[in-house]
Amino acid sequence: MATAVEDLPQMWQRPSFDTLVAVLDRLELGPAIWSRGASRKDARREGAETRYIASVISSPLAWLPTDAQREIVWDAAGKRMSERCGRMAVGDMVRRWLFASAVPSVGDSFELAIREPALTGPSGLGFKTWASAYVLARQLPRLARSASSSLFGLFDESLGRSPPAVLELGAGTGLLGLAAAALWAAPVTLSDLPDVVPNLRRNAEANKHVVAARGGSVSIGCLTWGCEEDAAQSDQKLFGEPFQFPIVMAADGLYNDNHPRLLASAVSRNLALGSESRALIMSPKRDGITLELIEEFKQIMLDLEPPLFCEKEGEFVGDDDWAGGDDDDDDDDDEKAKGGNVRCWLGIFSRGGTPLTAEEVRA
Repeated sequence: MATAVEDLPQMWQRPSFDTLVAVLDRLELGPAIWSRGASRKDARREGAETRYIASVISSPLAWLPTDAQREIVWDAAGKRMSERCGRMAVGDMVRRWLFASAVPSVGDSFELAIREPALTGPSGLGFKTWASAYVLARQLPRLARSASSSLFGLFDESLGRSPPAVLELGAGTGLLGLAAAALWAAPVTLSDLPDVVPNLRRNAEANKHVVAARGGSVSIGCLTWGCEEDAAQSDQKLFGEPFQFPIVMAADGLYNDNHPRLLASAVSRNLALGSESRALIMSPKRDGITLELIEEFKQIMLDLEPPLFCEKEGEFVGDDDWAGGDDDDDDDDDEKAKGGNVRCWLGIFSRGGTPLTAEEVRA
């Protein structure tokens, strides 16, 4: 059980070096996993902890016998403070993501360990696990097993088929693709830009035994979207031939004016021909600009030759490090506090369907 902040040793009590180090160790805040929301009570406790840590940092610690001990305490307090100052304040981290298994024979659940490097440089966005990746990953078992899902035919065991080959575009840290390999027992190819691929490989290697134990497999390669000059950087062994993958997925790939066109082009080139192939695209509804990008993407997909139709749409809720919430309400309604803070749009596209009408979307 966590120690109440009011029970922690206060600076006026002149706690010993060993006591301060032990307390700061207990206050270590691990990476958020977003599998469940925090209650208002949790938020207030974390605020009190932050104020306590600040009191350590601001204290001269004059009663400690050496400068070395003071530096150790301040350094530990600084780390605890950075853990509470948002994702950008934290360096490399490993998050552990728990999933319920879709294959009863291999157990009820499994865990993926995903390394996120420090979010620096032009590739920083590819080093973060975004909310939509986890939100979509948690929907994968339902999408494959539900008879009402448009993916059901690709996973219908009564037809004697092997699991379909899957491509993830812009895989980032690889959480979505690795989860697909494990949950679907499928061969999954993870792709991203050259600077992102090394960490992607590292995460695939770290989780290969988890994926293999569930019948999945993973390949990794560089795949750029856009002009032929950019395509020269792509892994030709993996992506030299078009129309290879019955399922193409992408999460949070629409955050720039060019992305709707580039993502649509990448989906069109890699999605297998035939009416059963599906593209799963998820994007957070962060703001009005993001909503416009989603609508633009849907229209570009429809304008392709041959077109890709949005057969199904849905909205799901998740959490993220970089999403605002309404903290003005002091109501202790835990149900409200447990809600996520990011709404994510999911579109499922096919080559052989018909576009949704406005009435179908509302239904």
